[in-house]
Amino acid sequence: QVQLVESGGGLVQPGGSLKLSCDASGFLLDYHVIGWFRQAPGKEREGISCISGADDSTYYTNSVKGRFIISEDKVRHAVYLQMNNLNVEDTAVYHCAAVWASDAQEICETPGPHAHWGQGTQVTISS
Repeated sequence: QVQLVESGGGLVQPGGSLKLSCDASGFLLDYHVIGWFRQAPGKEREGISCISGADDSTYYTNSVKGRFIISEDKVRHAVYLQMNNLNVEDTAVYHCAAVWASDAQEICETPGPHAHWGQGTQVTISS
């Protein structure tokens, strides 16, 4: 059974950093794209960064390029999102998702109905 569990969220000041973790089980990372998505109150869900288990290619949406780094540890069966220089616009619930696919950008833009989702972790940026 596919299971995704996010952790690492919290409250930080603008300019601070957080590292989110997505612990995955029940499937092989090599055949999946794992992505980080976020949803702020009153806004649509946004795919912000994805990584392909097939070739380790990555995708970042423009708003996080240069600030966020996605990585994957196939031994620990986990995907991480290092978030730096956070600002108030980054406040949201962050979810990870797994899709049986190989194109990171495609999944970030359209995860599709067969995506498996975690419960999410709250990230709040505030002074």
